[in-house]
Amino acid sequence: MYQDQTPPPFRGYTSAAQVVETTSNAMKRVYLKMTLGLLVTALISMFCAGSHGIMMFMATNSIFFWGLFIAEIVLVIAISGGINKMSSTTATLLFYLFAAVNGVALAPIFLVYTMTSIAKTFFICAGTFGAMSVYGYFTTRDLTKWGNFLIYALFGLIIASVVNIFTKSSGLEWIISIAGVLIFIGLTAWDTQKIKQMAQYTPSDRIGHLATIGALSLYLDFINLFLYLLRFFGNSRD
Repeated sequence: MYQDQTPPPFRGYTSAAQVVETTSNAMKRVYLKMTLGLLVTALISMFCAGSHGIMMFMATNSIFFWGLFIAEIVLVIAISGGINKMSSTTATLLFYLFAAVNGVALAPIFLVYTMTSIAKTFFICAGTFGAMSVYGYFTTRDLTKWGNFLIYALFGLIIASVVNIFTKSSGLEWIISIAGVLIFIGLTAWDTQKIKQMAQYTPSDRIGHLATIGALSLYLDFINLFLYLLRFFGNSRD
């Protein structure tokens, strides 16, 4: 996560009202970028799902999925680790490239679940995400301890998911799904509060970088929350 180390008082701001206005404008850029990223993902996913050739290629080349997975990890690391060294334009392009690659990776869900259930889950996810993001933005409660716990829980979730690949336990699958929803609901609030706090200390010439790294964090929260909710609300085509 991009961080600016400027201590208070807020550098370059002459009043509390200016701080509020600047923070609000920064958050609008974060949400706009995240929304555009989700739109890129959705359009790419639907295009790939509608192409018989692409779906056949993906179905018969499992190594392709590993390539997509590795590409996504590399892009996230590149954006998160190199955000301070690259231009705002480069960071933005890498973010949208990540959104496009993720769109390809998510295309099979349109073949597994009905469009109606996908749309229903999306709106449920959007409502839940929006509510928690609003909470994270306006709450005066410090969510730092909450966030630290969620990060450890996320590592546990990843380990449990890997274990269940081999054990194929339906009981563990349900536990993982429930835990995944709760973890990413919490992370949405925590990440929103962190981004808001960083916006208060970030110089105006670095807001573009903050908008990209903030959009990436919230984008990941949204996508993961959507995928876990889909396990509950998604109706199979079979």
